[in-house]
Amino acid sequence: MSLRFKLDENVDPRWREPLEQAGHRVSTTAEESLNGRADGIVAATCQELGLCLITVDLDFSQIVDYPPERYAGIIVLRHPRPTLKAMRDLVRQVAIAVNQESPAGQLWIVEPGRIRIHWPLSHEES
Repeated sequence: MSLRFKLDENVDPRWREPLEQAGHRVSTTAEESLNGRADGIVAATCQELGLCLITVDLDFSQIVDYPPERYAGIIVLRHPRPTLKAMRDLVRQVAIAVNQESPAGQLWIVEPGRIRIHWPLSHEES
């Protein structure tokens, strides 16, 4: 299953390679003139276009402001030493994980060796 991802402005475009190699479509905020725009505009664009957002911006992990169930997925990358290789490795984790489960309607916090998934409140209540 091929997914569509949007890399936020704080994500190096070179990190897209593992996703593209796995057959996913990847675009950047720069490609759509969204760099420098408010988070809400970036989020709304991803929501409207059905794109899973990949970012390092912790603001997107605020589920009150960005309820996961409204999006095709929000993925926040976290690494204690964010080198190019380290961050590509996190994106590689994402590329592998989306073969097992779709991020749609979920917030994923991706750290070295683990992914914390935050389900929508309606899922947690059931």
